[in-house]
Amino acid sequence: MPPHHPPWVKDARQAIGDRIRIRRIELDWTQQRLWETAGLTRNTIQRMEAGEEMKISHLLRVADALRVHVRDLLG
Repeated sequence: MPPHHPPWVKDARQAIGDRIRIRRIELDWTQQRLWETAGLTRNTIQRMEAGEEMKISHLLRVADALRVHVRDLLG
């Protein structure tokens, strides 16, 4: 069973997912273009944009694909 996180953790993850989606839309990219460019799976991108648990390695790959620094996604 996953550990229980305080509400602010869920909120922070959702904010990161929102920033990923906003940047992807700014680039006029589909989720497919992002997952292919980042070398990840469709499910991984969907989970990240939904604010679910994400690996730092995935976040770094997405930031690189979106041509932003990871701190821009972290907020």
